[in-house]
This record gives sequence, C-alpha cells and structure tokens, in this order.
Amino acid sequence: MFARNVAFTLKPSTTARQFAQIFDKEILPVLKRQKGFKDEITFANPGGNDLTAISLWDTKENADAYNVSGYPEVLKTISTVVEGPPKVHTAEVVSSTFHKMFVAA
Repeated sequence: MFARNVAFTLKPSTTARQFAQIFDKEILPVLKRQKGFKDEITFANPGGNDLTAISLWDTKENADAYNVSGYPEVLKTISTVVEGPPKVHTAEVVSSTFHKMFVAA
C-alpha cells in the first residue's frame, strides 16, 4: 500500500467545513475514478487553516498515475480556497490497521 501526504493552507476566508463540502462534492468523485484508490483522510488543526490530506493507494504506480491524471483537476478545484501550492510527500505504508483488514480479506 502507498500513501500520498498533501499539506496545504486554506485561505483565511475558507473554513475546514467549507473545504470538506468541496471535497465531498468535487474531489472525492475524481479520487473514486482513479485505479487503486482506497481511502482519504483529511486532518485540520483546530482553529487554524492548515490541513493535511492522506490518500491511500494499492500501489505506488496507482498513486503516480493519479498524480498525472487526476491531481491536476483537484489542484484546479482547490485553487480558489488554498493559499499557494500544496506540499506533496509520498511513502510506502509500513503499518496500517486499514491495510491489514484488506490483506486478511
């Protein structure tokens, strides 16, 4: 399993709740169309504008393909609510209860 960790800052006029609505309506459908997409978890600092989104993928190749085919569309969608470019880090998942659920199935 592979993870993409995306850190970004919302514009002062945007709340985490507003971002969540955009995510549910516009970003999640893009992710669900991507081969190998498993899950996304987004974290917000209480009272702040910093968010971290972690998406989980079957393989590094699936995550890399999304980076080319789906992520540009997501960047356009969030550009109205995010300050500056998001910072993306990728990593292999070493341990995850989510991952183990699917391995055992």
